[in-house]
Amino acid sequence: MSEMRRGWAAVVAAAAVVLTACSGNGGGATSSAPTVNSDPTKVSGTITVLTNRTDQLGKGILDTYAAEFTKIYPNVKVKFEGMKDYEGEVKIRMNTENYGDVLPIPSDLSIAQFPNFFSPLGDASELSKTYQWTDYSTVSGKVYGIANYGTVTGFVYNKKVWADAGITEWPKTPDEFLTDLKAIKAKGQAIPYYTNYHDSWPLKQWTDAIGSPSCDPGAKDAMASTVTPWTSGHDIYTIDSLLYSVVNQKLSEDDPTTTNWDQSKPMMATGRIATMYLGSWAVSQVRDAATEAGANPDDIGYMPFPSTSGKPCTVLQPDYKFAINKHSKNQEAARAWLDWFIDKSGAARNEQGISSVKGTELPSALKPFTEKGVQMIGQTQEKLATVKKIDKGAEINLDAPEYRQKLVDIARGAAPGDQAGYFAELNKKWSESQKTVG
Repeated sequence: MSEMRRGWAAVVAAAAVVLTACSGNGGGATSSAPTVNSDPTKVSGTITVLTNRTDQLGKGILDTYAAEFTKIYPNVKVKFEGMKDYEGEVKIRMNTENYGDVLPIPSDLSIAQFPNFFSPLGDASELSKTYQWTDYSTVSGKVYGIANYGTVTGFVYNKKVWADAGITEWPKTPDEFLTDLKAIKAKGQAIPYYTNYHDSWPLKQWTDAIGSPSCDPGAKDAMASTVTPWTSGHDIYTIDSLLYSVVNQKLSEDDPTTTNWDQSKPMMATGRIATMYLGSWAVSQVRDAATEAGANPDDIGYMPFPSTSGKPCTVLQPDYKFAINKHSKNQEAARAWLDWFIDKSGAARNEQGISSVKGTELPSALKPFTEKGVQMIGQTQEKLATVKKIDKGAEINLDAPEYRQKLVDIARGAAPGDQAGYFAELNKKWSESQKTVG
């Protein structure tokens, strides 16, 4: 497992060697945006698409998309390669040129490194007219990845379980959230909160909530100049304090080391789990699990992170951005798939996601957000590179699960310390790294 968790330093170093050996467009590498012939029958090649959606791969959903694509591009063959631990496995693959033709960009890869690994897709000034969130993958005016869809941040929950515990309104504050979980625990029919600690990646999802408690689009950018972010009044403090309290007050599963992501979906669908923190993309998966289990998919709902600002807000942001391996020998076929999948496949709608294509209406799962006046905000990106540099230097890694696994371990008594001590440690690391970067 340590091999799969290696840092990006080795990957970037290897990429530098590869790029030196493959300068120009040799070996399939490209420094210009791949384009697609206007005649689909003249586009050909076999491409491999990497995916984290092993569930869709196993159920044949991705093959169905590929079949529709080949009706338009009959001379392109699409193959899929699924990875259970996508982030860990793809990092290893990216030490070589062999990391598929089209792939989701790993979440903790520095944006500055995108040109080392991916083909430019076009000018930001043009692509931003059609797609949302191009600023998340723009380097020197070029876009290197386009999101299939966006999600909002909050909690997937079983509405029936919450209602059976006497809860009819969303919690407005973190304290109300904890009170509601206690009511669910007292009812005794469900685990109030499920951490998904063992699969680990759901824990990093909590970072996506930065901006939501305070309703501040600049909350994450502010971390670039905040010396001690894990102190009261800052979103990351609110977020990690809530998780700590949930576990420490025994409102989560008894043994987090035995959690299972695949099993958690039918468990929530059938009322054995009440709440999980995940992006809104998860609603469709849990509803599908309900249908398969003979339960009511309408029991599965979505709520925003509880507020510290007095008004409900949620962060609207892209899911994985899809990119083209700059070493792919089938750039045109890869671009044809990427464009079709994002623009024409209907995958965003099927996933209850917010399409990155501008002007698309919100999915049905988020209608309650509109009805209850939840404000959707973005996360500004002006200081993103600085925040990532500080984060890397501090060796905390906000976009990986390990530091929150330690938080959970401390909260449940499996590791020494307490919340105050751990937050002091995080603040020290952050402030010391900030001085180096600044």
